[in-house]
Amino acid sequence: MHHENPIVTLLGLQFNLANVLMITVATVVVFLLAVLSTRALAMKPTGMQNFMEWVMDFVKNIINSTMDWKDGGRFHILGITLIMYVFVSNMLGLPFSVVINGQLWWKSPTADPAITLTLATMVVGLSHYYGVKLKGTGAYAKEFLKPFWFMVPIKIIEEFANTLTLGLRLYGNIYAGEILLGLLAGSMATGLWGTIGAIIPTLAWQGFSVFVGAIQAFIFTMLTMVYLSHKVSSDH
Repeated sequence: MHHENPIVTLLGLQFNLANVLMITVATVVVFLLAVLSTRALAMKPTGMQNFMEWVMDFVKNIINSTMDWKDGGRFHILGITLIMYVFVSNMLGLPFSVVINGQLWWKSPTADPAITLTLATMVVGLSHYYGVKLKGTGAYAKEFLKPFWFMVPIKIIEEFANTLTLGLRLYGNIYAGEILLGLLAGSMATGLWGTIGAIIPTLAWQGFSVFVGAIQAFIFTMLTMVYLSHKVSSDH
């Protein structure tokens, strides 16, 4: 089950080419979905436009459940991008994986902790950026002193904990799903009876993995808006 990663070293830094490939594929898919759903806008939406408007309304409801639209409206596009990107990334490794010369090239990018922790770091970093931008450096720094100044170390630890849990939750769920699919696929290679016995569980788990991937995209976007609301809303 273990496969090596295609690693190259450039200027002293190591790059996982599989991650680069899958990030690019996910980005292209999301970009095409956005373009195809908005290239022929109509007053009565159908097809892809209907889908995109549903996504926009869905994300708007997520934002409204965490903060006032006055504060959260600026994050609408961010939420749409995140939920689509994470969902597409979760789905890429479900149909198949590609292994070339013992190196895994095709997988879900979110099945790699480097990707999910990078996304989580970006989200937490954005929350601090908007907190400073909207409240000012002084007022934002004072938030860490509430309700008591000696809780500052705990609040700093909380920021690191939020980053780790946000990234590792997504990684763990997607990686575990792909491992089980790999085990089921491996049992198909044991012969006719192994194939027959693994077909139904494989199909069932793939269907469940689609559900898990959608839920994880929702949770990631929801928690992003929660973290942002804690930093920018005046009632927090």
